[in-house]
Amino acid sequence: MPDLIKKTLLAGVGLALKTWDEVEDLAKELIDKGKMSEKDGRKFTKDLQKRYEDTQKKLETRVEKMVKEFFKKADVVTTDELKALKKEVRDLKKMISSEKEKS
Repeated sequence: MPDLIKKTLLAGVGLALKTWDEVEDLAKELIDKGKMSEKDGRKFTKDLQKRYEDTQKKLETRVEKMVKEFFKKADVVTTDELKALKKEVRDLKKMISSEKEKS
């Protein structure tokens, strides 16, 4: 369930963002039209790529935070919480078994 919501949010946000291919195409177009030298074009593309990657990381962090907040508000149990609960049940069963053996 969390993956589905995360993927849906990312898809929606992705539609609003330009893809990396489009950014590269823009740089190539500027070089082709002579508005930028090839050296400047490579630097421009490299700078854009760094900004693009930074933005992607920030976006992923924000989406993950939003998903966690959504699940918290929706009172949905996380995998870690479920594992902790299962462990607690196992521990209680062991405790009960050992108490029965003592009696």
